[in-house]
Amino acid sequence: MSWALFHRSTRTRPLWLVTASGVALMACPVAAQQSVEPPQIEAPQGQPDLQNRDVSTAATDAPASRAEDQIGFAADNINYDSDSDIVVAEGNVAMNRDTVDMRANKVTWNRKTGEVVAEGDVAIKNPEGDTAYGDRIVLTDTLRDGVVENLLVVLDNGARLAAVKGTRFDNGNIELENAAYTPCPVEDGSGCPKNPSWQVRAVRVIYDRAKNKIRYKGARIELFGLPLIPLPGLSHPANQQAGSGLLVPEIRLARSNGFEIAVPYYLRIASDRDITITPHIYTGAAPMLEGEFRALTDVGSFRINGYATSSSVVPLNVSGPTVPGKNEFRGYLESAGKFQFSPRWSFTFSGRIATDRTFMRRYDISRDDRLRSTFELERIGGSSYLSIAGWATQTLRAGDQQGQQPIALPIIDYRQRFADPVLGGQVELQLNTLAIGRTSGQDTQRAFAGASWNLRGLTGMGQEVVLTALVRGDVYHSDENLLTSVPGYRGKSGWEGRGIAAVAADMRWPFIGEFAGGTQTLTPRVQIVATPQLKNLDIPNEDSRAFDLEDSNLFAINRFSGYDRFEDGARITYGVEWNYSRPGFNVSSVIGQSYRLSDKPSLFPDGTGLTDRTSDVVGRTTVAYKDFLRLTHRFRLDKDNLAIRRNEFDATIGSRSTYAVLGYSRLNRDILLLGEDLQDREEARVGGRVAFAKNWSIFGSAIVDLTSKNDDPLSVADGFDPIRHRLGVAYDDECLSIALTWRRDYIDTGDARRGNSFSFRIAFRNLGF
Repeated sequence: MSWALFHRSTRTRPLWLVTASGVALMACPVAAQQSVEPPQIEAPQGQPDLQNRDVSTAATDAPASRAEDQIGFAADNINYDSDSDIVVAEGNVAMNRDTVDMRANKVTWNRKTGEVVAEGDVAIKNPEGDTAYGDRIVLTDTLRDGVVENLLVVLDNGARLAAVKGTRFDNGNIELENAAYTPCPVEDGSGCPKNPSWQVRAVRVIYDRAKNKIRYKGARIELFGLPLIPLPGLSHPANQQAGSGLLVPEIRLARSNGFEIAVPYYLRIASDRDITITPHIYTGAAPMLEGEFRALTDVGSFRINGYATSSSVVPLNVSGPTVPGKNEFRGYLESAGKFQFSPRWSFTFSGRIATDRTFMRRYDISRDDRLRSTFELERIGGSSYLSIAGWATQTLRAGDQQGQQPIALPIIDYRQRFADPVLGGQVELQLNTLAIGRTSGQDTQRAFAGASWNLRGLTGMGQEVVLTALVRGDVYHSDENLLTSVPGYRGKSGWEGRGIAAVAADMRWPFIGEFAGGTQTLTPRVQIVATPQLKNLDIPNEDSRAFDLEDSNLFAINRFSGYDRFEDGARITYGVEWNYSRPGFNVSSVIGQSYRLSDKPSLFPDGTGLTDRTSDVVGRTTVAYKDFLRLTHRFRLDKDNLAIRRNEFDATIGSRSTYAVLGYSRLNRDILLLGEDLQDREEARVGGRVAFAKNWSIFGSAIVDLTSKNDDPLSVADGFDPIRHRLGVAYDDECLSIALTWRRDYIDTGDARRGNSFSFRIAFRNLGF
């Protein structure tokens, strides 16, 4: 290969010419083999071609130009006509100027006019990483502007523009005629060509490099080759960055509101702030406006989202036909954020509030029955922790009084671990305070200071022993105690104090051996806990109300979930853990029981599994096979007759594309004394997705209430009441997502009526208009 470096001078034309030298041709043997070329997808004559070109990108064979007025050349043959001042390069031509590289089969350069004509498999690559392909390109000698026939531009993010004819300007802008755009791959995983899932066809396309935006005239979307609705005024960013504009609409059909269409408008305020405004239009209800603001700061981020409309409110306890009432303002507001002020200090918050109890369900925003707002300031040190927090709850449940909902402000928790061990064990100090207020209920304030000591060691026989000692002093103040409906939660009004001390010894003795081609571990476990008698019932109970004995709290020193109740007396807890594992397969199981050494009446009500001196038997088994199967079974058996008091089964089977999720739970606890969520219940859940063809799937889920009057005399279920089911079909690939979903609700909740609802969603990657 021969090359020459041309220097364009305005003063004196060089009188020399570097001619092409001979190219040696060497014969080489070729292995006898047959190759099958992949099928090519060719665009119809006169239409833009988005497929890859069989052209190498711009090469680096040409010497780099050393000045702005120099062009580097490389070719198999170069001819120069000194009279006409025309350079003709043929065969693997490479050319560069100002970091712009070009390759072609033939290049004709008129040095008088500055016109460069490249022909045959042309490829031009700019410093930004974009590559333009064409059959014939007419350029200026800056290599930056010109006219291209059968143009294909591959952007640095993988998106591509194609046109029958294109003009490229010196500033990097491109104007295309009869053009197409797609961010979708044009090759499958095997490297074979394929048509993009969607593309935008337009009479004219303008690529504005300065604004990093692509604008269209006469545009329409083609989905799987079929033309869809026209898109007047279409524009979008030329890379993955967001740009202002309308987003893809979402369509629904529901019993409560009729036909719905939501058309979001995205406004990019700055690189770290944006707003999305979404009007929701209904045929059976007044319009609703949704807005979301997001911001990223130097120390964190936050968002604010809200809904607003005007409609009548139907109370939760109304069933059957309703008479429309007076319209009033209805809405929902939420916000969340986190700020990291330093490696140790951070602040998080979330807030949620609705105007009424049925708004969120009627408009299918959320099915939560409580809205909780929180904040927390944290400091995490090497051996210390500080939290200053607060929270409030809005109830959306029928029958719940909002005035009985607690407002916790503040909650302060401080913990300090000491570096120097005491008798070989670790010491931790804890300080805690809590203030709970209610607008129409009991108010409680609490403060305590405590210290714990833990020592872990191994005996000569391989037994793991953990010794624990705990002391704590509590101070409480409460008033309006009679407003709490459950007597056991009230405590005594006024000031109350309590001292707590506990010691515990926990021993595990693992036995390990080979079994069935794998390894099994059998670990007997025994725990002894002793605590003096405490005056628990004199203390208000705010955070230790809901309780059920299970494998997760069987060996806890305090089996209550909070601080207001502490299990006293002496007890021994025993159980066994078993684990079997081999490559890709694992089984783990635990079973245990507890026995109280004293006959003092228990704090735990009937049905929790800890009423008598001997507890019920609890356990859990988990089976896992690679990423394909995971089964978990939890149970509680009655200590007297082994009746099943709690039976839970959860299973996930399948791959990421085809899977099933199964769940079953039965609670038979017979708890009658407490007004908490401890009623007997039986429920089945099923969900899954089945992939078929390529990129298509069917998905669905269902919840069925199996509770009968034998389980719960207060239940209105007949033993097989569907609650909700969902069924849909979806298409997903690298740049397109389509889903059609049918959902049916079987329960009325205020003005959220039972019945069918349908939703259609389509999402295009990197598109707005």
